[in-house]
Amino acid sequence: MILAISIFLLTLLFVIWQPKGLQIGTSAVIGAGVALTLGLVSFDDVKIVFDIIWDATLAFVGIIILSMVLDAIGFFEWAALKMAKFSKGSGVKMFFYSILLGAFVSALFANDGAALILTPILLAKMRILRLNTKTILAFLLAGGFISDSASLPFVFSNLTNIVTANYFNIGFYEFISTMIIPYFVSVTISMIVLYGVLHKDIPKRVDTTLLLDPQSVIKHQGLFKFSWFFLALLLSAYFIGDRYNIPISVFALGGAIIFLSIASFTKTVKATTIMKEAPWQVVWFSLGLYVVVYGLKNAGLTDEVAHILHYLNSQSQTIAVVGTGFLAAILSAFMNNMPTIMIMDIALVDIGNEAMIYANIVGCNLGPKMTPFGSLATLLWLHTLEKKGVNISFWSYSKFGLIVTPPILLVVLLSLV
Repeated sequence: MILAISIFLLTLLFVIWQPKGLQIGTSAVIGAGVALTLGLVSFDDVKIVFDIIWDATLAFVGIIILSMVLDAIGFFEWAALKMAKFSKGSGVKMFFYSILLGAFVSALFANDGAALILTPILLAKMRILRLNTKTILAFLLAGGFISDSASLPFVFSNLTNIVTANYFNIGFYEFISTMIIPYFVSVTISMIVLYGVLHKDIPKRVDTTLLLDPQSVIKHQGLFKFSWFFLALLLSAYFIGDRYNIPISVFALGGAIIFLSIASFTKTVKATTIMKEAPWQVVWFSLGLYVVVYGLKNAGLTDEVAHILHYLNSQSQTIAVVGTGFLAAILSAFMNNMPTIMIMDIALVDIGNEAMIYANIVGCNLGPKMTPFGSLATLLWLHTLEKKGVNISFWSYSKFGLIVTPPILLVVLLSLV
């Protein structure tokens, strides 16, 4: 157990630290190689892990590619400008509208898509609006938080959703019918809590006349209009795929490639550039880190977690749901939500309480916001901001996360009961 934990912690340290530009996927694969060499996992275990994560990982890559193409044609910048214009100069309205925009992007394009695509756009617009540093930070913190707290409604809204849905054979319709209420609850309570914490830094008035006209940022009007039809068609395809048990990656990655081909044909984007910049490292990150985590499972960690979950299940449904959610949240905050979702899923297999499965998802999606390294989305978000000259310290982020996350998490978990 000590050896398995040590390898996991070292792997996670290199993933977060990224010394000398060492990418997250490379660190995870090296960790998996060490675990395999030392006998903590076998080649059969690697096959099991691959079977668990392949669909989720390819679906995630597809969603990010689709997001990148839409970003290239001006889709998200148009949406951000529209949001700003709708506020009519009210700083408070702009704050709430930016959260709603983040919730929309996170739901349809995954939490990582919201962190990668929307964050730099919002930052650029706020700088154009000549907002002060504290105000910019308030908007960014709210946007970063909602990217995870709103990643609940669809299977594809978060990598953890896809992994769990596949592991427990939860259908697309079944997932959304259960998680749609927690999604709206999460967005609503997030707006209330975030405003309560950050309201002092939200200006009353903002000069939106400094911003461009939304239509001016669209690179191809025909493709922009077609994109709305294509997104509706793709969402319908997920429901059809659910009926015939077709893997979600078939539509997510397949749809992304089709849309990329269409955009490339119109010469709006270069397909080679998009494919080159796609987050392929996430594929190796998922496989490598899950192999390392499987070493923890073999060492008995999941058995210990299962004992706790069995105890929670023996109590009332409310205690079982809230306890599971907070256990997943705490583990996610300190050991990242990707390994946590796998450990918790394995530990929940024999319990048979469906509400606890969904509570695990909620905990793994919201809980990571308590620390900077709790989720891949937060790491990407911080890395994106750092490249843009915005540095948020470990303690500043943690203090914010520890204040806003627990009350929001509690309310969302109670909506599952």
